[in-house]
Amino acid sequence: MATILLIVGTSIFYFYGHKQIYGNDKESILKVIHSIEGYENKSIEVLELKDFNDLRVAGFLSDNSPGHIQFDKNKDGNYEWRFIEVSQNEPIGTYIPELPIYMFVTNGDNEIAEMHVTINGEKFEQEFTPGKATVKWMYLPKPNKSGGYRFSDYKYFDKNGNPVKELK
Repeated sequence: MATILLIVGTSIFYFYGHKQIYGNDKESILKVIHSIEGYENKSIEVLELKDFNDLRVAGFLSDNSPGHIQFDKNKDGNYEWRFIEVSQNEPIGTYIPELPIYMFVTNGDNEIAEMHVTINGEKFEQEFTPGKATVKWMYLPKPNKSGGYRFSDYKYFDKNGNPVKELK
């Protein structure tokens, strides 16, 4: 009798205790993030998700810090977590989840209305909605001769066109 209970108990634990959580929708992405060490007790808000072939990317806020999480589509069509990154204590996070995509996640404290950046010698502009948590996407230009990207001359502006911060 004890052996049967042990087998049943082990089976229940195996099949229900180790159930894989997939990032198939916003609700399950929230569960995946909360299952990752260090994010268990964080306030998480999933803002947007987007698919690029077999890659799913979601922009979110973790205790109001911008972040993104990536999932790969498996052979069964479910999305398995592969990478997570959060920009701590910043109003904007910039990420490159897959070339040639540039991703921006802002929180509600964001005062930036526009960003200018030079990528491989080309100037690009991206607009944001100040005071609103958003996800924006930009397609990068063709890579340089060595197959890479060079980012320079970041400039950020508020809604009145005044410089907010610059990075070189």
